[in-house]
Amino acid sequence: MIKLLRSSGILEVRAMAGIDSASDGLARAARFGVATTADGVGGLLAMPDFDAIKIVFDATSATAHQHNWAILEPTGVQVLDLTPASIGPLCVPVVNLDSHLAAPNLNMVTCGGQATVPIVAAVGESATVAYAEIVSSISSRSAGPGTRANIDEFTETTARALEEVGGARRGKAVIIINPADPPILMRNTVYCLVEGDCRHAEIEASILAMVDRVKAYVPGFRLKQQVQFETFDQTNALNIPAEGPFVGTRVTVMLEVTGAAHYLPAYAGNLDIMTSAALATAERIALRSVRAVGAAR
Repeated sequence: MIKLLRSSGILEVRAMAGIDSASDGLARAARFGVATTADGVGGLLAMPDFDAIKIVFDATSATAHQHNWAILEPTGVQVLDLTPASIGPLCVPVVNLDSHLAAPNLNMVTCGGQATVPIVAAVGESATVAYAEIVSSISSRSAGPGTRANIDEFTETTARALEEVGGARRGKAVIIINPADPPILMRNTVYCLVEGDCRHAEIEASILAMVDRVKAYVPGFRLKQQVQFETFDQTNALNIPAEGPFVGTRVTVMLEVTGAAHYLPAYAGNLDIMTSAALATAERIALRSVRAVGAAR
């Protein structure tokens, strides 16, 4: 809500729905003059009028989203799903948004997916990614009950996004919830196995360009250190269990995400990258609608 209120103005906040009428989020929304609803389930049942609403952001949980979608689908509103429910097509704005601008239910994958799928796609622009593995480490304090209840959905949805959106032939995702105090920033490590010969400089340039594209809507997104390359030939092939020797290059990319701290603390980069990606997506959808109306006139 706060990101929407601070955005370019193409989007207007009409309402914020929740479970607990006494929550801090709903209280703050009311102070900003935003209409609020709460019904003990998710607030949607108490929403008075969907006619004036074009886009709904669902930031609940994978299970709750299935319940919410049953209510929202008949209304015709467009839903941006910030949970790993994976009902609609998977979307990472800098990679495949143009293909799904009209999707009724657009899934924003996961925080790990938003941070790492662009990197896998960038590597794939210059080489064939046979395997992509990502490890996302987030602060325990930034992992609420929804995140903790959706660990399985996180790994499954992120791995699928590495393949379907990132272009890897096979993908794997791991999440680490770190209890360190003071809380750590979100860290992501991306491993890509690239088959055969590849041009390291070309891959690195593609990764750096992609980082800049993500930074355009997630300013706290950055490389933690220089891109690493390790080459394996027939004399020192990398042994992959159940698959055998691999010949090619392992590309390692280390990322860090600092949250904007608009409402959540700066260490909650995992939550910030989700809301930032959803906002960037919604603005593109709204701009497309505005242009369509202008063209019709």
